Amino acid sequence: MEPTILNQEEPEKELSIKQLILQMKEWIRFLWRLWFFFILAGAVGAGLGFTYAFLVKPRYIANLTFVLEENKSGGLAGYAGLASQFGIDLGSGSGSGIFAGDNIIEFLKSRLMVEKTLLTAVDANGKIQSLADLYITSNNLREVYDKKPDLKKISFAAGADRKNFTRLQDSILNTLYISITKKNLSVIKPDKKLSFIAVQCISPSDIFSKYFAETLVKEATDFYIQTKTKRSKTNVDKLQLKADSLETLLNRKTYSAAASQDLNLNPARSLAKVGTEVVTRDKIVLQTMYGEVVKNLELSRMSMTQETPIIQIVDTPILPLEKKRFGKLKGIVIGAFLSVLLTAAFLILRRLYKKIMV
Repeated sequence: MEPTILNQEEPEKELSIKQLILQMKEWIRFLWRLWFFFILAGAVGAGLGFTYAFLVKPRYIANLTFVLEENKSGGLAGYAGLASQFGIDLGSGSGSGIFAGDNIIEFLKSRLMVEKTLLTAVDANGKIQSLADLYITSNNLREVYDKKPDLKKISFAAGADRKNFTRLQDSILNTLYISITKKNLSVIKPDKKLSFIAVQCISPSDIFSKYFAETLVKEATDFYIQTKTKRSKTNVDKLQLKADSLETLLNRKTYSAAASQDLNLNPARSLAKVGTEVVTRDKIVLQTMYGEVVKNLELSRMSMTQETPIIQIVDTPILPLEKKRFGKLKGIVIGAFLSVLLTAAFLILRRLYKKIMV
């Protein structure tokens, strides 16, 4: 019984493979007989590909590279401990928070930074306008907006207060942000071991690509430095205010002491010297306090200098920018290939449909 079962299965297997090969040959002969349709389809696809390559706008590539170097806590640790005895917090200077590690890359692509950049004014061929309006114009979005009554007058004035925008402006600006981060903007770290960060912007406008990359990095780095040194700057401002107040009081006491000594002309009257001694004592106390505050003020300034990250631009985009075009030969080849492929799929599906319906 078992040998008979094996002999029955083997012919069935061989038969299925044979049928598959025969079916493939049949399909090849079927497609070969319709070679004229493929030639026609290839010619049409090549023409469409050439037309697309001819009509599509070139895209301009702006590359900007900068180095981010953060100073770690170290030499000022002793000064910070000394200043803490007087109730002054100089900070540790350690890099942490939302800017630690590779977070700066995501921060450059954040909605906050992109929108602040889009609302910056630039000189585009002698016309001052915001980068948002320039992006709308260069991407032919203005033609789309003009067809809709509620979007016909939409615009973004350079330097406008974001809080005063209408809901429609908010919606359009958010749409621009999504489009730019997906299609136009790229922020990468070429080497994980180094501190180099590369920003690339590609758009149909060379002016937009250049100024967007430069402005984005400037806005982000300014905000970055301001945030990193915020605590130290607060301490410096407080100490500066105290130093100014003490300096004013010290000057007053100095003039008061001098005036008291000038009035105390009778050496026989010891009681008159009391006022002079009180003023002199207050002056000495103020001098001591002023000296300590000035010392702590300088320590805070040193700490803020240590905490301030160093951001150095290495490469900046220079006009004329590199062009990225959809080549005509590439358009012909891709157009012809896709057209032939779609034609073959259509013919095969049509034949299968006829076989099923028979």
